[in-house]
Amino acid sequence: MEKKMPSAQNTMGPAAFMSLEEIGMRPGRRGKVREIIDLDSCLLLVATDRISAFDHVMPNGIPGRGSVLGRISAFWLRGFGSMMPTHFLSDDPNEFPEGLREYGPMLAGRAMLVRKAEPIKVECIVRGYLAGSGCAAYLKTGEISGVKLRDGLKQFDPLPEPIFTPTTKADEGHDEPMTLAQLADQFGTQLAEDLQRLSLEVYAKGAAYARERGIVIADTKLEFGWIDGNIALIDEVLTPDSSRFWPAQSVGRGKQPVSLDKQVLRDYLLSVDWDRESPPPVLPEEIIRKTRERYLMAEDMLTGGAAQPKW
Repeated sequence: MEKKMPSAQNTMGPAAFMSLEEIGMRPGRRGKVREIIDLDSCLLLVATDRISAFDHVMPNGIPGRGSVLGRISAFWLRGFGSMMPTHFLSDDPNEFPEGLREYGPMLAGRAMLVRKAEPIKVECIVRGYLAGSGCAAYLKTGEISGVKLRDGLKQFDPLPEPIFTPTTKADEGHDEPMTLAQLADQFGTQLAEDLQRLSLEVYAKGAAYARERGIVIADTKLEFGWIDGNIALIDEVLTPDSSRFWPAQSVGRGKQPVSLDKQVLRDYLLSVDWDRESPPPVLPEEIIRKTRERYLMAEDMLTGGAAQPKW
């Protein structure tokens, strides 16, 4: 039975939420798409509706996108909290510090309280399918981040088993691929092996759950940090921004799957005369609408409105 697309107009407001200043708040730190308020004992992470691609933030956003990402991350973090430490505390505005509660209606869905962590500066990427930069590396060298793969794989093929392909976490510029040996040289063998194990466990658990709901998670980017001496899962988890989501029914050998993420945006940017160095173009309404619908469909299929996975 074909899944009906949710109504973007009814679910999301007409204007994109681009910064905390819009509601009279001032962030302590600002990332490409998220803003952070330091509350001394913890942090408030706020997902805006800004959207980035090819290391650039687009001049206009995707209305409601931050709320979708916030709800999906909270959904997974509640679930994975039974497996390992995470930084998640609450996404209920009624549980926010008193000074923030007046902003509750604007922050609902897009904001969460999290424990402070010392980030481990590596992007922990797990790939279950041959796609993106991993596919380009394989076609050129037969391997991805030092992991040798069998010959004959084609773009969008499932890998024999998920692989761990970390990258550097650059403050500016592009992240660079790392082998497990390079990761061990930088962080020590034990930590490298722990990051590999935890990343593969999170991906396997999350991908299996998503597959039952009709979504293939082709790959994902995870982040970890230290909290009270333990490795904890931090940042956003298994969202359409940090992962490739494909409807399972669209996946087939040699067939390009439908993307439930910002691939619509990437495809548009590749189709126009933009050099990826100058400021990016303003996004047309059609691209905004299509991108918004994909995010909504991903959330609807994945969570069905549930607060956390039912493992």
